[in-house]
Amino acid sequence: MADLLGAGDMDMRVGEDTNVHIQEFSVPFRYHVCFTDGVFRPDNCTFMRELTRLEPSKRHRHAVFIDEGVASAMPGLCQQIADYADAYPTVLQLVAAPEIIAGGEDIKNDPALVERLQRRMVDLGMDRHSYVVGIGGGAFLDMIGYVAATTHRGLRLVRIPTTVLAQNDSGVGVKTGVNAHGSKNLLGVFAPPFSVINDSDFLETLNERDRRAGMAEAVKVALIRDGSFFAALEANADQLAAFERGAVAHLIRRCAELHMRQIAFGGDPFEMGSARPLDFGHWSAHKLESLTSHEVRHGEAVAIGIALDTRYSVRKGLLAEGNDERVCRLLERLGFRLWHPALDDRIADGRRAVLAGLEEFREHLGGQLTITLLTGIGTGHEVNEMDTGLIEECLGWLKEREAVSPEPALAS
Repeated sequence: MADLLGAGDMDMRVGEDTNVHIQEFSVPFRYHVCFTDGVFRPDNCTFMRELTRLEPSKRHRHAVFIDEGVASAMPGLCQQIADYADAYPTVLQLVAAPEIIAGGEDIKNDPALVERLQRRMVDLGMDRHSYVVGIGGGAFLDMIGYVAATTHRGLRLVRIPTTVLAQNDSGVGVKTGVNAHGSKNLLGVFAPPFSVINDSDFLETLNERDRRAGMAEAVKVALIRDGSFFAALEANADQLAAFERGAVAHLIRRCAELHMRQIAFGGDPFEMGSARPLDFGHWSAHKLESLTSHEVRHGEAVAIGIALDTRYSVRKGLLAEGNDERVCRLLERLGFRLWHPALDDRIADGRRAVLAGLEEFREHLGGQLTITLLTGIGTGHEVNEMDTGLIEECLGWLKEREAVSPEPALAS
């Protein structure tokens, strides 16, 4: 056998063991994140260009799935999508009328829906060069992305996020997933999309609470990666709280850029290690969401988690005194409340239920517990232990602040 191996093959052997060879290769990933408005206006070429950018002369088959909340807020959307395909008949083929599916976190708890949609892809004759177009919020895109990634081992996915949270965070990332066996995102794959198209017009369909919720992720990424962005958020807090379009557009774009930079250059895009810096503030946020049966929005829970871990960073001596108040003031100016009664819930042994989020967070990452804290505004720092007594103290601090702070006026 040795006579059949070239010099390059010999390098693949492990030491002198000719029975072990190393298989190693890399696969580059590349996708576009576009910013536009009126994506399905016939004179807007963004959608057409994205679907045709690899094969400009081919007629591209695509199926569109829409979050029910978006379709209700934009009753003409399905017709606009059909008219758009008709405007480019030589390069676009809409294989069926757009399908409307319920959105929200509940769809990630329905395995029958996933199976039905996988079957739908087969019935439509979708192949690995066909496009699945998902239009909706983060939970909807998680689910439809999982369907696309697991059918034929991967259909091309075009995400059109419709919420602040999805446009600046989850929608530009590489994860898909659904909930199972009582665990959030237990089933899923890392599958970069083919394209992401952020259309600012969709944000006009949101109520104030959902617009605001997505801003927490911008505060998060500013705190761990870009102090100047955090200062800009402070300077524009009043405009952001009033949802001034230009200020919100800047927040979304800069937040998306920082998330993309972390994915590309953070050294662990598919989260093979134990650290996950983009989840600053999330260990308690995920648990709070489940404790409230998702009555608390993800972004609202993240705002509380940010406040908690910032205070913990100060009390641990990592972050200078006063920065906890600075962070809390910004979050409150944006309209977030930084306490929820579920944080006082106790389990049978008397411990706070939210503390179980630490172990659940470790299990989801694998390996040892790794939590991102702060050593400065704009600088994250990884630790592998958390003092539960100190967390209790920080929770008490947040509760006391809530008792004396004016209540933000949140719309439902």
